[in-house]
Amino acid sequence: MNKKEFIDKLAENSGYQKKECEKFFDAFIKTVEDALVKEKRVQFVGFGTFEVVERAEREGRNPQSGEPMTIKASKAVRFKAGSTLKGLVK
Repeated sequence: MNKKEFIDKLAENSGYQKKECEKFFDAFIKTVEDALVKEKRVQFVGFGTFEVVERAEREGRNPQSGEPMTIKASKAVRFKAGSTLKGLVK
């Protein structure tokens, strides 16, 4: 499902106009992004949690040459599904 399909479905389920749903969606995404940039956790009980995790520096291999190389430490966003969502997907 892409953004347009999501907004169409959101409008259908909520009864709001597509323009209103698109504004809401954009505001929602911006709010989640702002929180993650500040390394805050965003939790929706039953749905899931978005959080920033730190990956330590580690050794890896260059896939082309097979030579060892150091992979720098980095940050990544993790999503962990909540119990309700997990139950629905099963």
